[in-house]
Amino acid sequence: MRLQESGEMYLETILLLNQKSESVRSIDVCEYMGFSKPSVSRAVGLLKTAGYIEVSKNGFLTLTETGRAVAEKIYARHTLLTDLLVRAGVSEKTAAEDACKIEHCISDETFDALSRLSCKV
Repeated sequence: MRLQESGEMYLETILLLNQKSESVRSIDVCEYMGFSKPSVSRAVGLLKTAGYIEVSKNGFLTLTETGRAVAEKIYARHTLLTDLLVRAGVSEKTAAEDACKIEHCISDETFDALSRLSCKV
């Protein structure tokens, strides 16, 4: 199943929240993303059904191996793209916002090329 941008954003958010705290709940995702509880609940259900996350009896969210791989890939893209844009002279805020948009649609080939370019700069 190919994830849409929103699914990738949820996985990336869970990864980031999990770096700050061992236990991540849907309410934490709501607060971080600024989304409503019903929206997050629906997304969590879809991600669980697709095998990207697990939800404990206590409501704690955990990335599966597949979910973690997707989240780490998206976060790596976000980090590299933000860095490249900042080095190109874009403000930190704008660079982060633009990287967030680009990270979901950029091909692996292009990202790999930018990664190599980043190492040379």
